[in-house]
Amino acid sequence: MVDPEPLVGSIDDLGAGLRNGTFTSRELTEAYLERLETVGEELNAVVTLTRERALAEAERADEELVAGEDRGPLHGIPYGVKDLVATEGDPTTWGAEPFRERVTEEDAAVVERLSEAGAVMLGKLAMIELAGGFGYDDPGAAWTGPTLNPWNREAWAGGSSSGSAAAVAAGLVGFAIGTETWGSLNTPASFSGVSAVRPTYDRVSRDGVMALSWTMDKVGPLCRSASDCETVLRAIADPATGEIDDDVSGDRPRIAVPEDAGEDEQEGVRENFERTLETLSGFAEVERVSLPDLPYAAMAGTIIDGEAAAAFDDLIEGGEVHDLADPVHTLGSYRASTVLARDYINANRVRAIAQRELDALLAEYDALVTPARASVASPAEGSFGEFFAEFATPPVNAAANVTGLPGITVPNGFAEDGLPTGVEFVSRAWEESTALAVACAYERRSDHVAYVDLL
Repeated sequence: MVDPEPLVGSIDDLGAGLRNGTFTSRELTEAYLERLETVGEELNAVVTLTRERALAEAERADEELVAGEDRGPLHGIPYGVKDLVATEGDPTTWGAEPFRERVTEEDAAVVERLSEAGAVMLGKLAMIELAGGFGYDDPGAAWTGPTLNPWNREAWAGGSSSGSAAAVAAGLVGFAIGTETWGSLNTPASFSGVSAVRPTYDRVSRDGVMALSWTMDKVGPLCRSASDCETVLRAIADPATGEIDDDVSGDRPRIAVPEDAGEDEQEGVRENFERTLETLSGFAEVERVSLPDLPYAAMAGTIIDGEAAAAFDDLIEGGEVHDLADPVHTLGSYRASTVLARDYINANRVRAIAQRELDALLAEYDALVTPARASVASPAEGSFGEFFAEFATPPVNAAANVTGLPGITVPNGFAEDGLPTGVEFVSRAWEESTALAVACAYERRSDHVAYVDLL
């Protein structure tokens, strides 16, 4: 059996162990499966384990390595997927009671890409029902209940990719796949102390992934480091969208900071962000900027409501929406159904303006940096709306999501109740490489660990 320590290693470390004979992919897979069955159950992070598939894929990976066939850095590395990513012959429940018995018949495109890269699929990870699309106010808004934060089990892991973030932080998987429409990678990554990439819209295929908002959904990795995220993104990106370039930042990159970032956040978040800016100033030019004054949140909300109402029309019209765990979600589905065509069209007209103006701003910088969230994670029970209401939500995430811009969230310390905080680096569309380069440079100068101590 593999010792616990390698289970929280980087993808490079795991790959080195596979290639130097420290352990086999089957041994690594069995060790992760055991943790998913024990710690994963305690955290409420797991929905379905695909044991037979995982062991078969691990054995194939081992046989290929022995035969000299190496598919690349993910060869033999076990991972998990958010339970809205289809996998052949397995339940894909979307976190929602009405779909609890639903079994999908083929793999999503992102799973096919990872299989081609030699990765080993361990199972489906917990999520908020329907990815939180109609609004919700309960960390337990799923038929599986709330996913607990590995750093403090009285706190929430974050939504909607909660199980993916918790599994990475607790060393239950080598990496995980999640999705984001408006904050669903960024939030659990920040709350759970891991890294996540939200790719440019359409960089990663959404085929076989639950549709919430056809023009805002993105698929991305959650990992224990920014460099690991880059490795996974290279494997899952659609080749038709171009290559993820190598480090393209200059000797001294330029980084923009929204003028009000670091002013209205929770004290610990604010202090950690100030230290982050000090670190960034050591290797980059850091400048305060004003974001274009546009209604990003209103745009995002209108577009998501209109598209989600269409995506789940049968669920709403058939009345099964009343079987959802959070009544806020149920009521939100009817609110979404009232979005007028003219409002949806006008939101998209303003979105085009926002895309042009943000691109013009970001063209002058390698990345824009902001606190990922304004506070640490909320308690795992009760209304998180009341908890978060005290702190202004950073506008950058809404702006980046509605305009399809890429971003990477990385840990930057701990704050209240021993919980992690994070920062997000955003770049121009299709220029994930610049944000990743800055995030990796920051990461090399940071001593924050991105996993819970297993020993």
